[in-house]
Order: sequence, then structure tokens, then C-alpha cells
Amino acid sequence: MVKESACLCILTGVCLYSSSGRGAGKAAAGILCYVGAYVFITYDDYDHFFEDVYTLIPAVIIIAVGTLLFIIGLIGCCATIRESRCGLATFVIILLLVFITEVVVVVLGYIYRAKVEDEVDHSIRKVYNRYNGTNPDAASRAIDYVQRQLRCCGIHNYSDWENTIWFKQTKNNSVPLSCCKAALSNCTGSLTRPMDLYSEGCEALVVKKLQEIMMYVIWAALAFAAIQLLGMLCACIVLCRRSRDPAYELLIAGGTYA
Repeated sequence: MVKESACLCILTGVCLYSSSGRGAGKAAAGILCYVGAYVFITYDDYDHFFEDVYTLIPAVIIIAVGTLLFIIGLIGCCATIRESRCGLATFVIILLLVFITEVVVVVLGYIYRAKVEDEVDHSIRKVYNRYNGTNPDAASRAIDYVQRQLRCCGIHNYSDWENTIWFKQTKNNSVPLSCCKAALSNCTGSLTRPMDLYSEGCEALVVKKLQEIMMYVIWAALAFAAIQLLGMLCACIVLCRRSRDPAYELLIAGGTYA
């Protein structure tokens, strides 16, 4: 029985995020919350390039699951220490619900990952047409940030800027300075010197970046779904063995075992 309790406590401990304050590593709850928060922060830099707010649903769910893992770990540990069949059964049911939730996150992650390309393609032209280099608004700052961060220029290449309202109004035959290669300090963005500009377009790179972020959510959900499955199996084994243990039955009934 000691081995059974130890087995369950080990798996339960994986679900706790240093609840005693002495744990050194990052555990499941902390990692899931970190992944969800990372998705929110990163998507905030690219939110002008997609309009579907539901894309963030997997991140919301994974943060909720991470928070719930604190409670699950406490229930599992308490149930094991007190040798409560009811507590262990509750532990298994909650683990099952979390497992199902993580499977839903994986499915939603794949669905929204497939939609990213269409979302970006639908929105990026609108954002570029709203660019204002003189009095930059949020959309303009987002474009400059993306072009510097991803080292790209324009939608497909720097020539896309020629079709924007900003380019036609400025009439100086140049693109924003954010298109200039980082190593060049004397770049003015002039189209007469294309070798000074990033040659790759931003659309493909934004899509790639957002899909990578969504994959973090998918892999995190898959990894911890596997952990939840192991936790359920271990708890079920403990429950089954205890239900067949005559000493445990007498203990529950308040009797003695010779």
C-alpha cells in the first residue's frame, strides 16, 4: 500500500507547482500558465494581422487548465494521505475532465492554426493601406515592429509598398525605414537602392510565426494530456487494489484485522 501511495503522490506532485515553496523545477501548472501567457503576449504584437479573436481560445483554456492543476494536485495528495476512496474517485473524475479539456485544446489548436493563413491574408493588406509614417498609429507601429522583428518588407516583397496610400502621398520613392537592413546605418529606404532593404515579404513570416506559437499550445496540451492519463491510470490502480484489500475494507468499516 505504501508503494501505491507513493506512485500516486509522485504523479500528483507533477501536477503541483511547488506548492510547498521548495520545488526547484517548473511543474505542469506553471508551464501551462507560462505557455498560455506567452501566447497572449506574442499575439498582442501581431493582433492587427488577424481579426478572429477566437484564435486565442486555446490559450485561454490552457491557462485555466494550468490553474486547475493546482487544485487537482491538492485533491490527489489529500486523498492519498487520508486514504479516501471518495477523494481518489473525485481525483480521477477531475483528471478525466482535464484530459478531455486538453484534447479539446489540441483540436482547437489545429483548427485555428489552419485558419491563421487565411486570417493574415485577409487582414494584412488593410493594415498596410492604413500605414502612416508621419503620425504613426497602433497599426503603423505594428507594421514597423513586424518588419524589424522578422526582417521583412512589404506583404510579399518591398515593391508592395508602391501600392499603398502612404507611398503615393509621400511621393519620395521610398519605403519605411523599418524595411532597412539592421546592419546599415545610412539606409534611407529608397527604392533606388533595393540591396539595402529586406527582400522577403512579411505575410509568409507572420503566418509562420503565428503557427509556431499555436504549435507551442498544441504540444504543451499533448504533453500534459499524457501526464493526466498516467495520473488517471495510477489512481485507478490504487482504487482497484484497495477495494480488494480486506484490511482496507475493515478499516473503512471500523473493524479490526488480525
